[in-house]
Amino acid sequence: MARWICLGIFLVAAATDWLDGYLARKLNQITDLGKFLDPLVDKLLVLGPLLALIQLGQVPAWGVFLILARELAIAGWRVNPKLSGGTAIQGANIWGKLKTVIQIVAIALLIAPLSEQWTLATLVVFWVSVALTWISGAIYLWPQP
Repeated sequence: MARWICLGIFLVAAATDWLDGYLARKLNQITDLGKFLDPLVDKLLVLGPLLALIQLGQVPAWGVFLILARELAIAGWRVNPKLSGGTAIQGANIWGKLKTVIQIVAIALLIAPLSEQWTLATLVVFWVSVALTWISGAIYLWPQP
């Protein structure tokens, strides 16, 4: 029962994060502060549960480290105008949004108390999220024409 409650809390947090961004765009309330804080909240939303899942032995620590390393690198890149081409704060591109969605799906599957027949599929989604994390980071850093 506790896992279902954790899953519910996680999904509510993910939904409110999405709703916040949706309303900000729809109501034209996008701010530099929001562009700074939203990715940080996304990182906490993803990394917090992943750290707990390491403790539970459901994901390898080195896989989570790969996600953490990319997130820290991009966070530093985003807020440094010298690195990011003179723009103080860059918004997430479609690849960054896609990796966040896949990470959330992976974490939801990992939290859910599913039967053992889901183990392989769940781990595949986790590793796809790790791969997308690095792909989206490379695309973010790649010089744009």
